[in-house]
Amino acid sequence: MAFELDNIYFSYGSHNVIDNLSFSIRSGCFHAVLGPNGCGKTTLLDLMSGYVRPASGKIRFNGQNISEYGKKSLSRHIALVPQEYRVNFPYTVREVVAMGRYPHQARFSHPTAQDMQIVENALEVCGAQELSDRFITELSGGEKQRVIFARAIAQETSVLLLDEPCASMDVKHALRILNVASEQVLKKGVTVIAVMHDINLAARFADNLIFIKQGQRIASGPARDSLDSKIIREVFDVESLVAMEQNLNVPQVVFLQ
Repeated sequence: MAFELDNIYFSYGSHNVIDNLSFSIRSGCFHAVLGPNGCGKTTLLDLMSGYVRPASGKIRFNGQNISEYGKKSLSRHIALVPQEYRVNFPYTVREVVAMGRYPHQARFSHPTAQDMQIVENALEVCGAQELSDRFITELSGGEKQRVIFARAIAQETSVLLLDEPCASMDVKHALRILNVASEQVLKKGVTVIAVMHDINLAARFADNLIFIKQGQRIASGPARDSLDSKIIREVFDVESLVAMEQNLNVPQVVFLQ
């Protein structure tokens, strides 16, 4: 297992966000985390990245308590793509993507030719090469998301944590990014854990769906087993129809309200 969460609690002040959450994340699979706004999805990624620590309970990564990893050591294993990336300094896109190589470099060293080749490959794979000489401060929200995703690819980790990676993207680029994530799973054995709002895209790309509500796991499993109108009603409080899409051979949802 890549991650094992055991009775996790987390709160912001008096507001309980994660409530006695326990489940495991299998290595080498694409996992989609689904749930309503404010249910703890982003906090869950922050906990698994080691950015914050649970108030109680344990998170094990590759069998070891995540708190026992140093920050640089953890960043060689786990890359996080946040919902928003804010920077006021006008770094070029290539410089931002090259930041993904820092965990692999000695202190005060400069990127090697091999590092920069990895950066160029990441830019190409993510369709961001045409942005490489532009300043990150000049980009649209969707363009920034592509760049930060490319930085995570250049980081070459065994885990990708993606927090709404396609929220600001058009359909073409969203599909490209999700296909790249899937290729990382299939070709390199990377574990992808993505917070997603589009249930149909999640069902199409993810091996496993994890439904969360009020900081608790409601259901999980392959889309064929876990995606039905009853679960959608319980988690999102909306009525729907779920049917197999013949071209994709995955269940897809039609919302009725």
